[in-house]
Amino acid sequence: MLTPKEYLRQAYRLDQRINANIEEVKNLREMSESVSGLRYREDPIQTTRSIEAPFIRVLEKAWEIEERIADELSILYDLKEQIKDAIATVKNIDERLVLQYRYMDGMTWEAIGETLHADRTTVWRWHGRALQHFKMPKCPIELE
Repeated sequence: MLTPKEYLRQAYRLDQRINANIEEVKNLREMSESVSGLRYREDPIQTTRSIEAPFIRVLEKAWEIEERIADELSILYDLKEQIKDAIATVKNIDERLVLQYRYMDGMTWEAIGETLHADRTTVWRWHGRALQHFKMPKCPIELE
């Protein structure tokens, strides 16, 4: 069972994982475009050796990761909708905004303080209270 804080952090972590996968696909695509030239040798042709171009494996790996990204984006969308609805149940506006800014918008404590015109200690206090008042959804989405 997740705590409210763990539940709320899931969107940020999934977003970070998606961004890392996007970066990996970018690197794989760059790698696939830097194919070395063919080398002709006088050695006899080995029939057991794969005749598939090396960049094909790289592209297949990129496609595999892109499929995973698409699946994770769908999960992220559903998770953010569920989190947004759960945050909306917090009655105090300051507490609700702290949760919104922190977990939905990914803002730092300092940025939240500037936006709400409050010092860091006040923001942390609002955050602590918000977590106490936060009601977990009946069927929360849990990531592995």
